Amino acid sequence: MSSHVSDQHQSTSKAAGQTWGSGIVRRLKQQKLLQMMALSGIVWLIIFHYVPMYGIIIAFKEYDIIYSIGDAPWVGWEHFKAFFEDENLGYVIKNTFGMSLLKLLIGFPLPILFALCLNELRSIRFKKAVQTISYLPHFLSWVILGGILTTWLADIGIVNKMLMALGFINEPISYLAEPGYFWTIVVSSNIWKELGWSAIIYLAAITGVSPELYESATIDGAGRFQKMFYITLPMIKGTITILFILAVSGILNSNFDQIFILKNQLNESASNVIDTYVYQVGISQGRYSYATAVGLVKSVIAFILLIGANTITKKINNTSLF
Repeated sequence: MSSHVSDQHQSTSKAAGQTWGSGIVRRLKQQKLLQMMALSGIVWLIIFHYVPMYGIIIAFKEYDIIYSIGDAPWVGWEHFKAFFEDENLGYVIKNTFGMSLLKLLIGFPLPILFALCLNELRSIRFKKAVQTISYLPHFLSWVILGGILTTWLADIGIVNKMLMALGFINEPISYLAEPGYFWTIVVSSNIWKELGWSAIIYLAAITGVSPELYESATIDGAGRFQKMFYITLPMIKGTITILFILAVSGILNSNFDQIFILKNQLNESASNVIDTYVYQVGISQGRYSYATAVGLVKSVIAFILLIGANTITKKINNTSLF
C-alpha cells in the first residue's frame, strides 16, 4: 500500500515538473524577442560589470603596465595605508562630502517640487514648453556647459555685468578664481543641468495617481495645495524613497566631469575632491594600484551607505529598495 502511494506521489511530482517545465519553454517561445533583449542586457552586465571585478586585486599589488595582473608583486594593504595617511586627505574628504551633501539637501527635493508645480499647470502647451526648456541642459556635456559657465563668470562675463548694472557689486569678481564661490557654483550649475530631467521620473509617478482621488478631494473642498500634500506626495512616496536611497549611496561621487572642467589652481583648495585627486595622483602619475585602492574604498563606503539608507527608510515608512 505504502509503495503504491509512493509511486503515485512520484508520478504526480514528475507530471507537475513536466508541466512546469513545458510552461517555461512555452513562455520562452512566446516571448523570444523580449527574452533576447533581456539576454543581451545580462551579457552586457556580465562583461562590463562582473568580469572587470577581477581587476580589484590590483589594489593589493604594485601594478605596472609592464606586468600582467597576475605577475605584479603583492603588497597587501600598502596603498590603502598611503591613502589614509595622505596629508591632503582631510580637505579632499571635506570638499567631497561638502558638495555632495549640498547637492543632496538642495538638489534632491527641488525636482520633486518642480514636478509638483508642473503637474498643476493647466495649459498643456505651456507645460510641454517648460519641460523641454528645463531638461534640455541635461543633453549637453559638461565640456560645453563648463565653457558657458566659464564665459558667464569671467571678469567681463554677463554675471558681473548684470550685478554691476544693478548696483550689487562695484567691481568685477573672478568667481572661478575664488575658492569661496566654488561650492555654490557647482551645486547651482548641477541643479540647472539636471532639474528638469530628474523631474521626469516624478511626473511619471504622478500620472499613475488615480484621478478619482483628486475628484473626491475637490468635492470635499480641498484646494490645490491640500491635494498636493495629502494626495500627490503620499502616492509618490515609494518613488521618492527609492531615488533617495540611490542618491545617498552615491554621495561620494562628486561628478568628475563637472569638477574637472571648473577647477583650476586658484580654487583647488575648494575643488579638489576624491575623484579628481585620484586622477591626479593615481592616473596621471601611473599609480594604478593606488587609484584602484581608493576606488575600492569608495565602493565599500557606498555599499554601507546603501544598506544603511535602505534599512532606515524601511523602518520609517516601510518602503525600501530590497
